[in-house]
Amino acid sequence: MLLPFCFATPALAHHVMEAFPMKPSPFTGLLSGLLHPALGVDHLLFLMAIGLVGLRQQFRWVIGLLAIGLIGALLGLAWPNSLPGAEAWIGISLAIEALVLLDRLPKTLLLPAIGLHGFVLSASVLGWEPTPVIFYLFGLLISQGLLLWISLKLVKNLWSNWGSAAKLRIFSGILFGIGSSLIWSTLVP
Repeated sequence: MLLPFCFATPALAHHVMEAFPMKPSPFTGLLSGLLHPALGVDHLLFLMAIGLVGLRQQFRWVIGLLAIGLIGALLGLAWPNSLPGAEAWIGISLAIEALVLLDRLPKTLLLPAIGLHGFVLSASVLGWEPTPVIFYLFGLLISQGLLLWISLKLVKNLWSNWGSAAKLRIFSGILFGIGSSLIWSTLVP
């Protein structure tokens, strides 16, 4: 179960354009936006773990999370490279989410945390023409919305059947450990 985490890559190393040499276009922008959050274990784990938080008024939360993620991406495009140690911040967001799962921090901290993810996800399209970037952002919204829906429906339902307080503590510890390892690997070369 932990094997995929042994091969985790840094936050910016899982962009589809790095795997396949394609020129930015509306199609590749959309494809990249659709795949980018799902290809990086850090972003995927963050989105999937939201289903375990126990959010009330899920629709409002999803809209809020998507809006703030998009705002974070737009800020990343407007002020590139203005967040030093961006990958460490992604690690911090995972650690925050682990503490939210354990009711040690308020759920509202998930909003700025997803904004950090949006900021980091925008770095992969810096230098692109505006049209592919717009399609990338559209794909990103679709992908993150779908992943949040899966998290709030599938993950939540699976957890309600097989999860327990002890398993939640273990999962939170693993999530905190992954976040801490991202912080460590970014800050200590």
